[in-house]
Amino acid sequence: MVSIKDIAQACGVSTATVSKALNNRNDVNPATRERVQETAKALGYLPNAMARALKTNRTYNIGVLMVDKADRGLQHYFFSSILDSFKVVMERNGYDLTFISSQIGKQAYSYYEHCMYRNVDGVFAACVDFESDDVQSLLASDLPVVSVDYVMDGKYSVASDNAGGIVKALEYAIGRGHQRIAFVYGEDSQVTDARKAAFYETMQKHHLEADENLVLQGKYLHPEISYKLTQQMLSEEQRPTCIVYPDDICAVAGMTAIRDAGMTPGKEISVIGYDGNPVLRMLGPHLTTIRQDTERIGIRAAETMLRLLQKQDIPESERVSSVDIQLLEGETVAQL
Repeated sequence: MVSIKDIAQACGVSTATVSKALNNRNDVNPATRERVQETAKALGYLPNAMARALKTNRTYNIGVLMVDKADRGLQHYFFSSILDSFKVVMERNGYDLTFISSQIGKQAYSYYEHCMYRNVDGVFAACVDFESDDVQSLLASDLPVVSVDYVMDGKYSVASDNAGGIVKALEYAIGRGHQRIAFVYGEDSQVTDARKAAFYETMQKHHLEADENLVLQGKYLHPEISYKLTQQMLSEEQRPTCIVYPDDICAVAGMTAIRDAGMTPGKEISVIGYDGNPVLRMLGPHLTTIRQDTERIGIRAAETMLRLLQKQDIPESERVSSVDIQLLEGETVAQL
């Protein structure tokens, strides 16, 4: 097995220099660092994780909390896309990812206990019930935690501009002449609270009535519920001209309900989704939706995690990072 000493001899430098170069330390000449890394690769050097952990007091292992309420796990487009970009940055910096759960084999553990068992350096909370006692205990621990779409005093988060997304959706619909706008929202969460507040504020700003019969709670990524809610709204004496859904999957379910009622989505009833799922936008008619920049969210979360692991001082103003959204115009919002 190739050792650091072998690389040092091949490069004509000290073992300390090799160690620093392999760990991408800035106090090594860039040309030397590159030469050492190329030599290590050519010789087939593989670092010993246990030895590195003992020496650096780090395992270079990041726990990932991705416990999806809809039981979709990695099939969840929004969070899986975020995780993918997070993973790329963390792996580039020498870190592995481990999924954290409340079960190891047949033994039940808290999330914090699982993190201790795996000896992770930090936790990326991408999708979980943040209000649960289990998660709150983890957030209150001394482990570095970066969350997505959840803000807590003293903690670090990257959030999509959920309020801004709803404002963009409504402004677009109103600009095309719609006044009777329905809104289907997801389960109670900070994301939902932000979206609901933005809906009411925007409707009020434009002096439009927010009919409570058309503001209904559904569930994120539960198309069957959105299908039934759409049927319910279409049966109203004064039905909506446009419906805003909590995600693209629910929007597609809504369009199916509209078709089943003998109407055409984007003509008799307009539809706006949320997420910007590229696969679902290929369906006809092309869905008008709010795109969340999942790549930027994942990258920014990784950058924040690296700063925490390097014990950098992060100003209060940078603890919560907001990522802009974008309206993708399709064919599902009619001009009235």
